Amino acid sequence: MGNYTHCTFSSVGFGRYLPGKGAKPAIGEVGTFEKVEEERIETLCPREIVKEVVEAIKKVHPYEEVAFDIIPLVGMDDC
Repeated sequence: MGNYTHCTFSSVGFGRYLPGKGAKPAIGEVGTFEKVEEERIETLCPREIVKEVVEAIKKVHPYEEVAFDIIPLVGMDDC
C-alpha cells in the first residue's frame, strides 16, 4: 500500500458451526454445535497472485474448510 508493506486489519469474533457426517473438525465433534473465538484478518494482495495466496493459506490453516472473502478493489486512477 504505497510505501507500506505487510498491512493487515484484524477483528475478533465468534465462529459457529455444526460439523456434519464425514467432517473432520479441528475443534469439536461431528454432530455437536460449536462456538469458537476466531480472528478475521484482512489484507491486500495483487490480483495476479490471489490463487497462490489462497493455496498457501489452505496449506497452513488448521480448519478443514477455510472461508475467504475476495473483494476486487478499484484503484484511485479508475475513479
